[in-house]
Amino acid sequence: MNLLNVEKMSKSFTDKILFDQVTLGINEGDKIGVIGINGTGKSTLLKIISGLEEPDAGAVVKGKSVRVEYLAQSPVFKEELTILENVVLGKKAEEEYRNLEGEAKTMLIKLGINDYNGKVDILSGGQKKRVALVRALLTPAEILVLDEPTNHLDNDMAEWLEEYLNKYQGAFIMVTHDRYFLDKVTNKIIEIDKGSIYTYLANYSKFLELKAEREDMEMATERKKKSLYRMDLEWMMRGARARSTKQKAHIQRFEELRDRKVIEKDKSVELNALSTRMGKKTIEIDDISKGFGERTLIKDFTYIMLKNDRIGIVGPNGCGKTTLLKMITGNFEPDEGNIDIGETVKIGYFSQENEYMDQSLKVIDYIRNVAEYIETSEGSASASQMLERFLFTGAMQYSLIAKLSGGEKRRLYLLKVLMEAPNVLILDEPTNDLDIQTLTILEDYLDSFDGIVLTVSHDRYFLDRIVSRIFAFEGNGKLQQYEGGFTDYKEAKTLRESNSSDNLGLKANEVVNKNVKVKPKETKLKFTYNEQKEFDEIDTVIANLESKIEELDVFIAESSSNYSKLSELMAQKEKLEQELEVKMDRWMYLNDLAEQIENAKKS
Repeated sequence: MNLLNVEKMSKSFTDKILFDQVTLGINEGDKIGVIGINGTGKSTLLKIISGLEEPDAGAVVKGKSVRVEYLAQSPVFKEELTILENVVLGKKAEEEYRNLEGEAKTMLIKLGINDYNGKVDILSGGQKKRVALVRALLTPAEILVLDEPTNHLDNDMAEWLEEYLNKYQGAFIMVTHDRYFLDKVTNKIIEIDKGSIYTYLANYSKFLELKAEREDMEMATERKKKSLYRMDLEWMMRGARARSTKQKAHIQRFEELRDRKVIEKDKSVELNALSTRMGKKTIEIDDISKGFGERTLIKDFTYIMLKNDRIGIVGPNGCGKTTLLKMITGNFEPDEGNIDIGETVKIGYFSQENEYMDQSLKVIDYIRNVAEYIETSEGSASASQMLERFLFTGAMQYSLIAKLSGGEKRRLYLLKVLMEAPNVLILDEPTNDLDIQTLTILEDYLDSFDGIVLTVSHDRYFLDRIVSRIFAFEGNGKLQQYEGGFTDYKEAKTLRESNSSDNLGLKANEVVNKNVKVKPKETKLKFTYNEQKEFDEIDTVIANLESKIEELDVFIAESSSNYSKLSELMAQKEKLEQELEVKMDRWMYLNDLAEQIENAKKS
């Protein structure tokens, strides 16, 4: 059954057309994800559907009994009421909502809000968003409208919300950039593109295939129209005498082809990997601890970062992930231990919140304050060219920052960080408020980035795509190391916990004596499987690299008169020498670790 229709709707923001005569229907059972580049009007569409904004033209028509509940990006509360009172405010305890307060408390605890009798003003922005999510989920509605529901949710919370929405009886429409989330909970994707809306009866993975097919068909049609237009133009230019005898239909077709809206291929966010060369010494974290008041966030953490490390930090909200990043960037000092940063290390820090932006500045001036020109692998590029690659067109570059959407400001801030050419990128929740297209190109950029990447993220897709090692906060300030991406981490953690339970003799149907305290098993210092394998093979790998470099030296000497061949050989040698340098750093790390393991065994 149809619940709501958006009919021939148009909407503009200042001089920008967001929607041009678009039509959209929401039916029972629809689980819709809205996709589009930041600034295309995703949040505006949700507000129009919710009745919070009026379209410039067209109408929103819904059934009389259809209720719509809206989760805003920045929710509003009654400050004088408690958290729980805000959640259940105005909701009748009808037969099916008899235990509303109990359900609200359970959901709040699931989302990390334990003090539900406290006032709202004690909450952080992320906690307020989670409280508002509970309020929206518990409000009876036929259509649930969710703007970025996965922002500020840790991985366990996101998985809980996935399960909840998969069981949800009503229809919902949401904006989210979490691709795994879209894949698991949606059955329809709405794409906003250049003022139009395209609907796909698919989840995210299938949408990508269908979108590619649509674009291929549109481009093929456009090529045919261009060819037809050229022939008709030549036909029309044969002279007034010839034109006077032509059929009106032919002339009309020419005018329609001439005045048609030309289909353009999507621009993409492109940026070459820019970085400053790093010396041998990177970032050495030595036995650091950090706490606030009586609460310990980080305890006895040690790690030496390797060149080209790709590290993810995961854990529940408030466990200390951002605190760790801020200690590395020098914003916080550890209570104990030391962080030693190499002289050539240049850190680029993309924080959860945008740095201060002067709203009266033009977009181009904000970037010019970093650099007027920057060197890329393709040569020198101006600030304007870099903005163009990052989807800021000529007109947008000279508009004020104040006119940008939240997502566009986030994209601009990311460009600024990358243009500083760091060799260590520290990304704190980079997937919040960035559209999927920007995230995809950021991921491609990081593939070729010659430096260290350290990221805190709740985006499981992003972690699987980018990182090769994960440190997980697992209680008492301890960080546990796992090899691989997020999926590898989850599997390894589940296996480790299962083995731990088996070792303690715990079974699901056993009753454990509460008075029996089991001494926690000490974690032995040892190689991971991959580290042991690498340690066993690394001497041979280094010897082979050194042998290849010696062979190249011979070929270089023999090719001194052949410039083309010499240039090719020199490039090969430089690549091998860089690889050897990385392996030598790794050899030192593994041997130091082997020595520590041996000493631990002796003691």
